[in-house]
This record gives sequence, structure tokens and C-alpha cells, in this order.
Amino acid sequence: MTEYQDLNLSPRWLHGPGPSDCHPRVLRVMATPSIGYTDPEFLQMLSEEQELLREVFQTQNPLTLPVSGTGTSGMEACIANLVEPGDNVLVCVCGYFGERLVDIATRYGANVARIDQPWGAAFEAQQVADALKQRPAKLVAIVHAETSTGVLQPLAEIAQVVHNAGALLLVDAVTSLGGIAVEVDKHGIDACYSCSQKCVGAPSGLAPVTLGPRAVEAIQQRKARVSSFYLDLALIDRYWRGDHVYHHTVSTAMNYALREALRLIHEEGLEARFARHRANAEYLWQGLEALDLTPHVPQPYRLPSLTTVRLPDGVDDAALRKRLLNEYNIEIGGGLGTLKGKVWRIGLMGYASSRERVTMLLGALDKLLHG
Repeated sequence: MTEYQDLNLSPRWLHGPGPSDCHPRVLRVMATPSIGYTDPEFLQMLSEEQELLREVFQTQNPLTLPVSGTGTSGMEACIANLVEPGDNVLVCVCGYFGERLVDIATRYGANVARIDQPWGAAFEAQQVADALKQRPAKLVAIVHAETSTGVLQPLAEIAQVVHNAGALLLVDAVTSLGGIAVEVDKHGIDACYSCSQKCVGAPSGLAPVTLGPRAVEAIQQRKARVSSFYLDLALIDRYWRGDHVYHHTVSTAMNYALREALRLIHEEGLEARFARHRANAEYLWQGLEALDLTPHVPQPYRLPSLTTVRLPDGVDDAALRKRLLNEYNIEIGGGLGTLKGKVWRIGLMGYASSRERVTMLLGALDKLLHG
């Protein structure tokens, strides 16, 4: 009979594109015993979780909740609910996850048009305005923090352009929520989704989403039912906010973890948290330049929670990342898509965004690169 040993994984410092390390309080709360999904104490906890999510999204939207699944489930839920077959959709693509938005919208029957920028650049509002003038759209989708490139996309002017054209604005905040201001209400973002495992600071498995009044109205005016039962936000919302009608069995452990991660953000304060992420990113950028390593993205558009850095000439990407993991227990990510083999992706997210962590990482890179 085969014997299986106790799980005893090596300790890692997670500085890739996600997941990120969790605060010890988040890990401890996951050991809390499960209770029923309609238990009054559990429902009260879920209500508090929604309040905390609204704070982090910087919104008053009633329909704000975590979808069961990874960040991609949040992406697909928003598209599945807002897009019907034949709808015109415009997707702004400057990285891997813009491409994924195109793929998913196409699968739901949208007529998808796209505008493109090089991987490492951001969009200007005029590009979006020109595209909408050429072909109006029901929905415009854009990535706020492109995980594949490290670009932070300015949203204010683009949001205004989209609304002036009568379209809905869908924003991917997977790598920004909890580490950078998203400002859903200030910008009038109609729908926004994220994930639990990056700047928010919980394990992977939940996808926070928030929908504003125009997006909710669009769902209510659909001609056909949402084609995905599991991702039907009106049904999910009935469990979370309405009469708590059963839709699916949500994970108690994951929601315990997300609530605790959000509570940590609340205690730290949004402005202090954003400042911490920015200060540690700048410390990293200065250290990388001291090692003659060049960030891929110009500083005005550089994402504080994830930095792409160009590989030096003659360095074996996979071999160096393997040594970093084996000798220092530090994980960083490689490039995706057109940047595969050309950049490293270094994450400083949530609990893992600290000066101590950056100092250790820079020291390890210096040793591996220069001996």
C-alpha cells in the first residue's frame, strides 16, 4: 500500500505576478470551522465583507460581491451579464489580459472591435474616442493594471469619453485593487472586477466584482437570460443581499480569508496602503537601476504592484529564476505572450510589499547576476 507523507512544502517568498503571500491573520482565520451557508452569523459576516469590498473599490454600489472563482471568473461574469449576442464591444488591448477580454467577449457572441497598443504602453483617451466615433459600442473594456506588462492605465479621461459615447465601461482591476486607487464612483466605472490573491491579500479563489446603476439597468433590460447559470449576477446577488436564496455553496474558508484581508486593509487605511505600495515600488526601481537592470515600462505608466524588468543580455531567464527559487526561496515571474523570455515580472502586493522583502530580493539578484 502506498504511503503518502504529511504535506511539507518549502517556504517561499512570492514575488511573481500572483498569488502573493498572505498575512498570518488571513491564514489563521481559514482554520475557523465551517458553518452553514444560511446560518445567520455567516450571513452577517458576508454583509460585512460586502461593506469592506465597497470601501476598497471606493464605491457605494449595492451590487458588490465576490464571485466564486479566480479573477477570470470575475472577468467572465461581467461579460456574460452585460453582453448579449450581436452587441458591439470595444476592447483596448495592450497585453495578455486584454487579449483574454477579446476571447471571452467573442465567445458570448459579441461583435468585437479592438484597438491595440504595444505591450508596455498605455492608451490615450483620443484613441478610444476615435474608435467609438468610427463604430459605437455598448461596452468598452480596458485593463487598469495589465499583469503581463506592468502598465498602469490612466482611466479618468477614458471614462469620460466612454460615457459621452453612451457606452458602458468595464475595468479589469485584478492587479490594482487593494494596492492602487481604483475609484469606481469617482470615474463612473460601470463594472469592475478583481481577484482575491494579489494586492487584496487572500488566497486565490474569489473574484470581487462591483456593478453600478447603469450596468444593473443593462442586465435588467436583457432580451435573453444570461447564458451562464453559475455566473448570473442577479441570481448570485439574491443570495448575498436579497432573500438569501440558494444559488451555490460558497466557500466558508475563502470568505473568512477575504473578510480578514479586507479588514487588514480597513485597519491600515487606503491612502496609507497605496503609499506603502508606491514607496516600496520606487525602492525596487532604484535598486534595479543600481544593478543595471532596466524597467520595461516608462515611469509615468509604471504599475507599483508589479514591475516588468528587461532581461540582461546573455542571461538565461528560466535558469536564473530557478536558482532564485532554489537558493533563496524567492519566486518571480517570467514574461507572457510577446514578452516571454524578454522580461521578469516582480510583484510587490499586499503583505509582500515591504522594504525588507525588496532588500532581500535585490541582494539575491545581485549575487546571482554578479557573483
